[in-house]
Amino acid sequence: MAEVVEKISGIERRVKAMVPIASFQNEITQRLQQILKTARFKGYRPGKVPMKIVEQQHGGDVRGEIYSKAIESKFGEIVQENNLRVAGMPDIRHESLDKVNADFEFTATFEVFPEFKLTDLKKQKITQYETAISAADVKKTIDVIAKQRAVYNKVARASKMEDKVMALMQSAIDGKVAESSGTEPLEFIMGDPSRVKGFDTALVGLKAGETKAFTVKYPKTHEPKELAGKDVEYVVTLKEVQEPTLPKIDEDFAKSLGVADGDLKKMNEEIKKSLEQESDRRTKANLKQQVFTALVEGHSFDLPKALVGGEVNRLAQSTYQNLQRQGMDPKDIKLEPSMFEENAKTACKLRIILGKIVDTHSLQANAEQIKAKVEEFSSNYDDSAQAIKWFYEDEKRLDEPKSLATEDNVVDWFVGQCKKETKKIELDLVLAGQFN
Repeated sequence: MAEVVEKISGIERRVKAMVPIASFQNEITQRLQQILKTARFKGYRPGKVPMKIVEQQHGGDVRGEIYSKAIESKFGEIVQENNLRVAGMPDIRHESLDKVNADFEFTATFEVFPEFKLTDLKKQKITQYETAISAADVKKTIDVIAKQRAVYNKVARASKMEDKVMALMQSAIDGKVAESSGTEPLEFIMGDPSRVKGFDTALVGLKAGETKAFTVKYPKTHEPKELAGKDVEYVVTLKEVQEPTLPKIDEDFAKSLGVADGDLKKMNEEIKKSLEQESDRRTKANLKQQVFTALVEGHSFDLPKALVGGEVNRLAQSTYQNLQRQGMDPKDIKLEPSMFEENAKTACKLRIILGKIVDTHSLQANAEQIKAKVEEFSSNYDDSAQAIKWFYEDEKRLDEPKSLATEDNVVDWFVGQCKKETKKIELDLVLAGQFN
């Protein structure tokens, strides 16, 4: 019979084909003869076993293996002849191969990568952010570093912002206890932006030994979401207040930051350069995210279930391993596939779009671009030359630099065609990731 490629849906296909067995009989015979020479059978000397007995015991396995390879080969030929881009493993059905004694048919059902047109980039718009690093930004960074190196000493006065305090705490939501420090006091620095502002404000003016009850209204956008929009009732008892003593900004301070001669001017210049590099890295990352979001939102097509399922498994496995590294008991980790489905769909969709763009416009990273990315990675290590050597010792280690360099090419290609606007943005907002 002639091969038939049936279109089940936009991305589903079914193939029916016949495998003629005549051409495989010599191979089957040769395999059985090889078994005859080496296999041991009770009651027979090696090499003296009747072929009929060898056939009875091993014929089915040999035929099954050879016919399985024949199906794979035939399926591959059909895929190639029909220019099918298979996504995932096909579901192949056929009769029991160990009992085959005549030409047989198999059916393969599978998914293919979707066909789609690339969106008109002239209708897309991105924002390119620009940041100028000022002397004030450098000073603010130095102040942050100094605070990180503060020495704290116990004081008898009332607490104020930037003090370190030890406190017993209990929180409740709707009258039910949500969290409690028990008898072990918590230690934290007042004014830390990672906490909701109202909590620290309520503790200003409190002395060691004093207790205060107060309520904090959490914003609707708060993370984690369990507290978003909630009124949380707190009872806090201060056990100790410690005042910070900051280091002097002098030669020793500069030397502690790696400036060998302790030159403060040089320290400022190096901090400014570091801020410029970090700002550039974050604005480029934001630009890439804008491009990727526009690509995902600008295209619509069916996604192969096999690809999405594989990505769900990858994300779940990664999350499971991360939670274990953080100290969670594996028995307490409950992960459902639905938790990762949306992210998996987005990742698969983006991967398909990027692949089409790269192939259509020949945007694969070249050797020089890959080398530049490797050097960028290696600059983070003390021995950058050794790190570069490590990357090139195994070609697989170049996969990530190659992929990221290719993504950069896609971003440049996108930006070269879409609408653009330029906005100035303060460094604080860049570092906080608040680009909008």
